[in-house]
Amino acid sequence: MIARWQWVLKRISKRLWFRTGLFSVLGVATALLALAVKPYIPDDLSARVGADAVDNILGIIASSMLAATTFSLNIMVSAYGSATTNVTPRATPLLVEDTTTQNVLATFIGSFLFSLVGIIALSTGLYGRNGRVVLFAVTIAVIVLIVYTLLRWIDHLARLGRLGETSDRVEAAAIAALDQRLKHPYLGGSPFPGDEFLTSGRAVYSNSIGYIEHIDIKALGEISQALSTAIALRVLPGSFVDEHTVLTHVERLDGGDVESIRAAFTVGVRRSFDQDPRFGISVLSEIASRALSPAINDPGTAIDVIGRGVRILSRWDRRSELNEEPLQGCDQVFVPGLSLADLFDDFFGPLSRDAASMLEVGIRLQKSLALLARNGDTSFELAAVRHAALALKRAEIALDLEEDKIQLRRLALKVRAVE
Repeated sequence: MIARWQWVLKRISKRLWFRTGLFSVLGVATALLALAVKPYIPDDLSARVGADAVDNILGIIASSMLAATTFSLNIMVSAYGSATTNVTPRATPLLVEDTTTQNVLATFIGSFLFSLVGIIALSTGLYGRNGRVVLFAVTIAVIVLIVYTLLRWIDHLARLGRLGETSDRVEAAAIAALDQRLKHPYLGGSPFPGDEFLTSGRAVYSNSIGYIEHIDIKALGEISQALSTAIALRVLPGSFVDEHTVLTHVERLDGGDVESIRAAFTVGVRRSFDQDPRFGISVLSEIASRALSPAINDPGTAIDVIGRGVRILSRWDRRSELNEEPLQGCDQVFVPGLSLADLFDDFFGPLSRDAASMLEVGIRLQKSLALLARNGDTSFELAAVRHAALALKRAEIALDLEEDKIQLRRLALKVRAVE
């Protein structure tokens, strides 16, 4: 697992301003490149390539890129608003981190600054005739980049903020987080021996209120080695903590090391997808619940989301292929594993509640649970049977027609028959 500074750097690189800032610096540097290259350009080349026209071309780029940037920002805000209203606000961060959108904005702003610096340098006579040739060649390359970016942007706009596209992003984020957890089931530490392990050790409490976004196992491993002691985690990424929440129990602990342990836990105001597979599953379930609300009444979306949930949960079986060894120096950091029952609860619990009165969604729910129960794993069978029974109980109360209830009972029996 990555250290805290690597995680922070990764988060910063996903911010909208990061790529825009890099492209802006690149645009300014490209415009000034002609000053360094102009001594190597033949004196008569300027007349032959028509470099005198570069002034007008830069003026067109400057005005058009400013308008394109403003237009693109308006499109982004509308897409974020649409996703918040029609999908779920929890999916908006994934849209903000979209690399295509960030690259488009960065290209537009970088091109604008390139042309602006070029115009200023031309007006001061810094380039000379030879420098104009270099600037002309670079300007042609920038135009090609702008055209390519515009074509990509037009194609991307057809999907940005749409329900299906946003659901795809949530599914991909959930799969990535789950695969990462399956690869490192104990975040790089050792498996938790049991719920009562080390409860007699000294407890380290959180000094913040919020969600655990990241745990630096490497930092905890260094503390464990320095103190020659075991550290048992009581929380996982995604847990909500306050000043009364125990973060860890430690066998032996000096007072000065308490803050070092707390520093290994990054607490934020909201959950993130990175180390928290349950969050992605919960957001998918929330999309389905919103679609089933009376205001939207879209059972088709709920059925689509159920299929996505089955694809995600089916990946749990890959954990048998992985036998992770603790990171070097982290063998005395004990971490509880992710529970399959919790994943089922996060996804199927809200769905069975909100879909109780919709037969078509209930049918798909029971069929999906039967499919998961056939996985061959006992934990899958137990979780699927439990949620099939719970969904049937809710449907029995919500449905009026006896024939509908009989149909669901038959499907629920098929889930139980897998046992």
